Amino acid sequence: MERNIFGIWFLKMVFDKKFYMDEFERLLNERKENKFYIRKSDSSFKIRFFIKKGIGGFELANYVKNSRQAAKDYWVIIISYYSMLYMAKAAILTKGFETDDHYSTQIALGRLMVPDEIEKEDLELLNQAYKVFEEDYIAYFEDARKESSTSRYSATKIYTERRVDEIFENARKFIAKLKVILRE
Repeated sequence: MERNIFGIWFLKMVFDKKFYMDEFERLLNERKENKFYIRKSDSSFKIRFFIKKGIGGFELANYVKNSRQAAKDYWVIIISYYSMLYMAKAAILTKGFETDDHYSTQIALGRLMVPDEIEKEDLELLNQAYKVFEEDYIAYFEDARKESSTSRYSATKIYTERRVDEIFENARKFIAKLKVILRE
């Protein structure tokens, strides 16, 4: 267990590949009136759109972070998260799938972008380790998703500068990693 910046104990996320595989299949097959969670897609034309929104969003987060706006912490977290979301949607589309909500995007990212151990070994042998999407990046995405939700719907809108810097830095790493994977 670890303590967060507010002194509250929490369990550190441990990546469970089997959970992501099972949940991906469940969401792929689940439909509700005009809603999908994950579906096969040949909409590759959206990839460039999502990349542009992701990179542009992160540039905006950087601008807001360095501005003197009163509510900047709230916006830096939200904009950083959405920049990650758009880059994740682009990466998922490269695998032939599309997602419809935040949770499904996290699940698809974990299922489609984190290789199995044998695949990791194969990639390392082929000197292509740069394509390995490490488990930390899924944790960055999950953390930013939760924090973005908290910052939007929580009664308090006050965040410590350290937490904002952490989310921003995780978004920077996440975007940089996806830019390499997506060859941007």
